Amino acid sequence: MSKKIIAIFGGSFNPPINSHVSLAKSIIEKVENIEKVIFVPVSTKYQKQDLASDEDRLNMLKIICKKNEKIEVSDVELKSKKQLYTIQTLNYFRKLYNNNQIFFVMGTDNLKEFETWKTPEKVLKDFKIIVLERDKDNIEKIIRESKLLSNNKERIIRVEGINRINLSSTNIRNKIKNKENVEDYIDKDVYKYIKGNNLYT
Repeated sequence: MSKKIIAIFGGSFNPPINSHVSLAKSIIEKVENIEKVIFVPVSTKYQKQDLASDEDRLNMLKIICKKNEKIEVSDVELKSKKQLYTIQTLNYFRKLYNNNQIFFVMGTDNLKEFETWKTPEKVLKDFKIIVLERDKDNIEKIIRESKLLSNNKERIIRVEGINRINLSSTNIRNKIKNKENVEDYIDKDVYKYIKGNNLYT
């Protein structure tokens, strides 16, 4: 019997939005033999504009995970004294869940830049990648245009029937700044948290 899969879903989650949750649910539903999805927010050591505090983003993800028994959040990158590379984070989970297979979740926006990451060939050798299409991206075209990806295409999993990601956390932050209603795009309790803590205003 093959080992159960744990999917590691990294990102800034700034803030976490409904599409993050629906993607995690779709992965659980459509990827055979999956046990759970773990959100792994990047820390503020990762220099990104308008990044809410580690604590706030972790708290928002905890709100979401309370409502989904197969979705969890890990603060491994937030607790680390230095910024972790993806390979280090994945190795951490491989040791933690040594009876499971560890898969990494990324969007096509990251897949296009994957060769510039730290030891991308090792990530592909040791782990499989679940790729989610964003906007008008075409996974096959991205793979075809990269020698590294072409040589390892059996390590890349495209999940059929998942809605494309066309709305980003950046869009939501801009809407909040402009005092637009975002309740259709974000969990109601996460929205209450944002308003209660004056985030993104």
